[in-house]
Amino acid sequence: MNPMDQRWKDAILSSQATLTEVISNLNRVAIKIVLIVDQHGKLVGTISDGDIRRGLLKGLTLDCMAEEVVQLSPMIVPPGLSRDLVMKLMLANKIQQIPIVDETREIVGLHSWEDIMEPANKANPMIIMAGGKGIRLRPHTDNCPKPMLEVMGKPILQHIIERAKMEGFCKFVIAIHYLGHLIEEYFGDGKAWDVEIEYLRENEPLGTAGALSLLHPAPEVPLLVTNGDVLTDIHYAEILDFHLRHHASATMAVRTHEWQHPFGVVRTQGVDILSFEEKPITLTHINAGVYVLNPESLRYLVVGAYCDMPNLFERLQLASERTIAYPMHEPWLDVGRPDDLILANSGTP
Repeated sequence: MNPMDQRWKDAILSSQATLTEVISNLNRVAIKIVLIVDQHGKLVGTISDGDIRRGLLKGLTLDCMAEEVVQLSPMIVPPGLSRDLVMKLMLANKIQQIPIVDETREIVGLHSWEDIMEPANKANPMIIMAGGKGIRLRPHTDNCPKPMLEVMGKPILQHIIERAKMEGFCKFVIAIHYLGHLIEEYFGDGKAWDVEIEYLRENEPLGTAGALSLLHPAPEVPLLVTNGDVLTDIHYAEILDFHLRHHASATMAVRTHEWQHPFGVVRTQGVDILSFEEKPITLTHINAGVYVLNPESLRYLVVGAYCDMPNLFERLQLASERTIAYPMHEPWLDVGRPDDLILANSGTP
């Protein structure tokens, strides 16, 4: 669902509406569905053009009430369902729209096939941190900035931009420092990718958050931020929606990381043995290098001063701002070492 598209609100009608009013609404709103509600505003059902046609074939007239043709048990989903699952539901049930309904059966949105397949352009900018030297990847980065290293035939940065563009992001800002001119020469203003690209030029390394202090003017909407060396199948639009739903100041994508202790662990209290555990597995969450920030979060940065993203999150927490974790399970790879580059080019991040 495109959260900026509110046309579904115009498609809400009372069950006492006539078929003439339903047809008029279908033509005017043009989302191929009418949402029928009761006197309390709760979803009763849906009406499509096909429902109208079937009703007329049965002998109904245009003066009949909408309740005569309404589908009383439409497919509905709760807020926050992933785009992939919504797409599978649409394909399995051969439908093009699914109302989003909360626990009180109030309509809060509408998934449409068009929005899922071709999401509308988002006003939210995407900032890509691409200024690092990539020291651990030498000699690959001696004459090439790390985000420009090729994976499966094109630069890592291009993978990031093209994936985000598929989800409606069209405004990009790339923070550059080390060999930044090579990035500018390759991407230019973004027209070749049908996007807008601007640059933040760091005179010295500012960390994974510090470059955001150079944004001018400051964004008026939440901004998506990603490290320029992260390859992932994460849905950027979904982490943005997650951030908005939870009214957070800052959101960090995290992945579950398993680490198995190489030895059996003995738990003690003083000299007494309490228990044994053979090579236990520890589960932790690691920073995946993808974030969403409210514009107000940038106030906690000092212009031109070094700051890593975890430091910014700590500053926000000290100021009692809400910071949250977005648990991701999609394929993910931080291309930081030569072995990572080999793995990325194998096509199995």
